[in-house]
Amino acid sequence: MLAMNKFKILGITAIAIAATVVITSCKDKRSTGWEYAPNMYEHIAYDPDQPNNNFKDGKTAQVPPAGTIPLGWTRFDYPNTHDGYEAASAEVKSPLPQTPANLADGKQLFTSFCSPCHGLNGQGDGLVVQHGFPPPPSYSKGQSSRGGAMKDLTDGKIYHTITYGLNAMGSYASQLAPEERWKVIMYVHHLQTL
Repeated sequence: MLAMNKFKILGITAIAIAATVVITSCKDKRSTGWEYAPNMYEHIAYDPDQPNNNFKDGKTAQVPPAGTIPLGWTRFDYPNTHDGYEAASAEVKSPLPQTPANLADGKQLFTSFCSPCHGLNGQGDGLVVQHGFPPPPSYSKGQSSRGGAMKDLTDGKIYHTITYGLNAMGSYASQLAPEERWKVIMYVHHLQTL
């Protein structure tokens, strides 16, 4: 009798499982079944290209308000002109402290980005010059194409030149972050004394 109840229980369980499989298989074929984290599939946030009734113009992607600065961005409001260069010379000073670590970082950045043209010691004798390109002026002995001795270049003048470029030198704004530019400037001041 006990064996008979076991077979009856197993039979009912098997029929219940089979019925569940048949019933659930008749469901909508597009359904993926249960979702583990439905917010990952049906998010509340709007995509940038979707219409959005929360704004007057109906666009999700909005232009930032005038005068705002993106997070982590440093504003440099000096135009790429001679007047902008002179204004930067008078007003812009390095915000970084003069530390051995900053100077070492500046040397490493100068070696990577500047030495191919300016040379390891800033004398205008880099590898590019050895291949026939015109040499940049020496930091300690040369004259700037904008007037004055290279050894007298200020923080603002060097920052303006790194940001916008000058003559054959292109802009390094996309290669060097503002803090890295200040470290390079710190090292250039060191080279001006050699």
